[in-house]
Amino acid sequence: MDFKDKVAIVTGGGRDIGREVSIKLAAAGAKVVVNYANDDASAQATVKQITDAGGTAIVHRADVSDAKAVEGLVAATQAAFGQKIDVLVNVAGGMVERRTLADIDEAFFHKVMDLNLTSTYLTTRAVVPHMAQGAAIVNFASQAGRDGGGPGAAIYATSKAGVMTFTRAMAKELGPKGIRVNSLCCGMIATRFHDDFTKPEVRTAVAGATPLRRQGDAAEAADVAVYLASSAASFIQGANLDVNGGTYFS
Repeated sequence: MDFKDKVAIVTGGGRDIGREVSIKLAAAGAKVVVNYANDDASAQATVKQITDAGGTAIVHRADVSDAKAVEGLVAATQAAFGQKIDVLVNVAGGMVERRTLADIDEAFFHKVMDLNLTSTYLTTRAVVPHMAQGAAIVNFASQAGRDGGGPGAAIYATSKAGVMTFTRAMAKELGPKGIRVNSLCCGMIATRFHDDFTKPEVRTAVAGATPLRRQGDAAEAADVAVYLASSAASFIQGANLDVNGGTYFS
């Protein structure tokens, strides 16, 4: 897969899956903007890894659930690499914490929805005017968006289901412009997300019940994202692709 002379923005690009996406895009020739919101050290380490390998990347801090911050992200991208943007990978998101219905207040609801769904909408809205025929958007939904998620993940799952529907809607709207939009529905991938939100015994049980008998790796999810962003996936549009080792068949 060749991304030479392509410009890519990876939200949440500094660690775990986002780091792997950033590194793989850069290795394939893309000029990468590694976006982060909180973990500067990880984002800087990702860019250093890219540049040490001969790639091109910059870091930009932006809370992508904030419209003005997203505008700043696009402006920084264009200042560094020119007007066109070829690839947007929306990795940024999260659960915040597990809460059952009685403990979900409106502030928590909106925080989780903004983190996962509003951010995807805002970055798409800001980047699309600078995309041309052949550009690609790859969103990160979740298996939770299909099956409702685990205990206490109701709003996270709902927000990821929204990402799936938004992906389909944008595939219809942007397809005539030659812009492809797809998403990944990841199952249990070994990342900080599950370090924070999933008990070790649950991870062991889920891995054991998976047909491949293991968790996924961040690099494996990134491989799929980079494929969907590439010309090798030129006739894939509006897909919410399962990357879960067989734990759920859609």
